[in-house]
Amino acid sequence: MTIAKPPEPYILLDSGNLKKLEQVGPFRLVRPALNAFWRPALPDAEWQKADAVLERDSRGNGHWDFKRELPEIWNVSYAGFILRIKPTAFGHLGFFAEQHANWAEFEKCGKIKALNLFAYSGIGSMAMAKGGAQVTHLDAARGMVEWAQENRRLNPDVPDAIRWIVDDVTQFCRREVRRGAKYNLIALDPPSFGRGSKAQVWKIEDDLIKLLELCCGLKEDGKPFTIALSAHSPGFSGLVMSNMLTDVFGRGECRSFEMTVADSTGRLNPSGICAIFSTR
Repeated sequence: MTIAKPPEPYILLDSGNLKKLEQVGPFRLVRPALNAFWRPALPDAEWQKADAVLERDSRGNGHWDFKRELPEIWNVSYAGFILRIKPTAFGHLGFFAEQHANWAEFEKCGKIKALNLFAYSGIGSMAMAKGGAQVTHLDAARGMVEWAQENRRLNPDVPDAIRWIVDDVTQFCRREVRRGAKYNLIALDPPSFGRGSKAQVWKIEDDLIKLLELCCGLKEDGKPFTIALSAHSPGFSGLVMSNMLTDVFGRGECRSFEMTVADSTGRLNPSGICAIFSTR
């Protein structure tokens, strides 16, 4: 009997000059890293081995420059999961590596009810389910929910404890409040701008505080509660997000940190901020 080899891992090899060099399974990619103002640590010859480079124009539009033909889809291993990779024109691969610390915490959540908003390709939801939670996974894009379901099938050790929802985040939470639904863990990674399942407009500076107020209505009183808020939007620092959480949720413990990925030289590459509020 032939035993299938596990997929090759994702590794951040290097960063610098506003770019990052990534080994994504068998393929080497270069993508923008807008905070990497330092110089690369690896020699230029390593960067020249890239199979594809994501370039962006002055308007932020992305274009892949393929040095050789790559498959449309392949799998990698990262943070204890097998993940489906599909490079998009915008430059995404299908997961945000800097979320690894949050996924590790979600795996410790226990037998609770968890809600993952703006849930993307589902790694956070899988981590919650591995931790014992009954999970509601919500994203406004049907294609992303289907991608998340593909990831779930690639990881048979993840319990079948995820409810998949395609809906506008704000509208869904408003209905959940009316239904009296309660959760012990809520995670959200909102975009700066987006559209809901029925073209509803989302602007983080206008709508985040309203969504947090709805999430407060989903907190189960008298039980431990955690909300993990992450963002990649200019102006949303750790202090800003911590202040928002404590303003809405009141007394509790709140901490914030930069989300990072260590490259092969040990240097940390920052990518976004996370604030976590909890009550005991």
